Amino acid sequence: MTCQPSKPPTILAPAGDMHSFLAAIAASADAIYCGLKIFSARMEAGNFSIEELARLTKLAHSKGIEVYVAFNSIIKESETDQALRILDKLTRYTDVDALIIQDTAMVSLAEQAGFKGKLHLSTLGNCTHPAGLEAAQKAGFSRVVLPREFSLDDIKTMAAAVPGTMDLEVFVHGALCYSVSGRCYWSSWFGGKSALRGRCVQPCRRLYEQNGKKTRYFSCMDLSADVLAKVLKEIPNISTWKIEGRKKSPHYVYYTVMAYKLLRDTPEQKKQALSFLAYALGRQGSHYNLLSHRVSNPLDHASDTGSGLFLGRIKNPENPYFISREALVPGDLLRIGYEEETFHQIQKVTRTIPKKGKYFLTAQKGRRINKGTSVFMIDRKGRELETQLSHLGAELDKIPKVTIKPSNLSVSYKHAGNKMKSSGQTGGHRRKKQPDISKMDVFRKIPSNSKTHNDTGFWISANSYGIKPPARAWLWLDPVLFPEEERICQNYIKTALKKGAKNFVLNSPWQIALFDNPQRLNIWAGPFCNITNNLTVEMLKSKGFSGAIVSPELESQTLLSLPRSSCLPLGAVCQANWPVAISRIVAPDLTVGKSFTSPMGEVAWTSKYNATYHTFPNWILDLSSKTEELKQAGFVMLVNLFENIPKGVRMKPRPGTWNWHLKLL
Repeated sequence: MTCQPSKPPTILAPAGDMHSFLAAIAASADAIYCGLKIFSARMEAGNFSIEELARLTKLAHSKGIEVYVAFNSIIKESETDQALRILDKLTRYTDVDALIIQDTAMVSLAEQAGFKGKLHLSTLGNCTHPAGLEAAQKAGFSRVVLPREFSLDDIKTMAAAVPGTMDLEVFVHGALCYSVSGRCYWSSWFGGKSALRGRCVQPCRRLYEQNGKKTRYFSCMDLSADVLAKVLKEIPNISTWKIEGRKKSPHYVYYTVMAYKLLRDTPEQKKQALSFLAYALGRQGSHYNLLSHRVSNPLDHASDTGSGLFLGRIKNPENPYFISREALVPGDLLRIGYEEETFHQIQKVTRTIPKKGKYFLTAQKGRRINKGTSVFMIDRKGRELETQLSHLGAELDKIPKVTIKPSNLSVSYKHAGNKMKSSGQTGGHRRKKQPDISKMDVFRKIPSNSKTHNDTGFWISANSYGIKPPARAWLWLDPVLFPEEERICQNYIKTALKKGAKNFVLNSPWQIALFDNPQRLNIWAGPFCNITNNLTVEMLKSKGFSGAIVSPELESQTLLSLPRSSCLPLGAVCQANWPVAISRIVAPDLTVGKSFTSPMGEVAWTSKYNATYHTFPNWILDLSSKTEELKQAGFVMLVNLFENIPKGVRMKPRPGTWNWHLKLL
């Protein structure tokens, strides 16, 4: 571990459109991160074309501000050429300082495009334990973005393990997801809109019913490090404080950046900084897990958790109005209700209203608003900020536009097993005779009298790592491994190896760092590694993996295309109690192990496993009818994941093909 010289952390601002980008410049952020029109983890933001980004980057650099591009989507096999060509144009026409990436295929693509900037591993990449940092560095990353679920103790543990010149980035402010980043499949499960591809429709923000009570059990308050910034600043190797909010307004960007600059540079002006945060139009804030001895559960809230600043509730549906908690001025933008509500709408304030004054909404024909509906302010056009944006816009107009020429690059592979798709070949090298397909049943505990002849696997974390490791079993590591669990897990692995264990399934690529000689073992990447293309498989092979179980989130076309040109044997999930969400928290009024119901009548439940909570729908992922297609495609292992169904939860027989027949968005 090399402790980096102490210097003030960089304030990294979000930008979802040009106005927010300019607002970050106006606030003198140290760096700005933004996304392109495609392959971004915030596809619902406006995002940027390469033409726009080329000019904005020049403007930012003229102010001494760095620019990072979030290219942090998983990439399907059919999209690798497209991703490479976009990277080629990004490299030739912009001068961005870093890429924030989730899919490790991007490391190879960036190299092939000649990108000379730095590579940052997104929090979606799920590097959550100290040993994983070295594995990430060896894969080509100079920075890791830590999970928002971490405590200050977790952050200190990770910071103490930073190798070489690597550094860490932490979130200090913004929206919280219920799930651990990279471990949410909720939006995808209910309609193909993947959170891992920036398409999340936020089902966690909706009303759910349990025990006759309807509430937003999974909707979090925002994260706010605010008064803990002083402690955070003292942790070495934390180079960057990140503000979440690429879908937020310029007003939010400006005032959150201003607030954290004060908290970093002049903490004696804490009162002023906190007033900026209160004025930034965010949800109510929470310290979340930052103080491990005094956890602030962001699900334990009485306030509304819609995006924006809560103003009040509708009093009279016939002539709707609300009593505003804040003074309103013309141009303020209001959001009425939540997105899943049929009367959800956006309205602009047309007149000045004092604090605690009545504001009557503009009636919209056929859209009756229910009594008690929440009203939020989502943007404010302050005169001072608007003037600065106007001046910066004039500067931007003076920067010449760039003409972007097409790229004709095609992906190349390092291993003979891969073939470029553009070559017209439909398969890889000539394979040996297709081996018999293996089947693996995976349990939470060792079956007492299993009569099957399938390979058996189990989660080693079951019973707090208390299961004796049978030598011939497949030992599965958890999808999330927090810092305090790493030593326990590593000791378990050492004991298992002494007893002759050789078969392991890792559910984060960075868990490979827990093994001294992975090449001597049979280590497979598990389905939670979110593998969707063969460039990722190449990276896994180079790190010592023997095989890979691809993402079950994929549609059939991509899923079936992968084995043809894979350099490793591949497996697929055939049947599973698949979790739609894995979280570190649970609402205090949600009963674990008992079913709850969604607004559409779907049933699910939450189970606790060690440090995490898994939420499961009451129907299984079932591709058993596709076994022959999977076998013909070249998959050599089919996996069945079994969970303990709580008493009282009734499983529903329904087609569980997930995205097989859909187009994964």
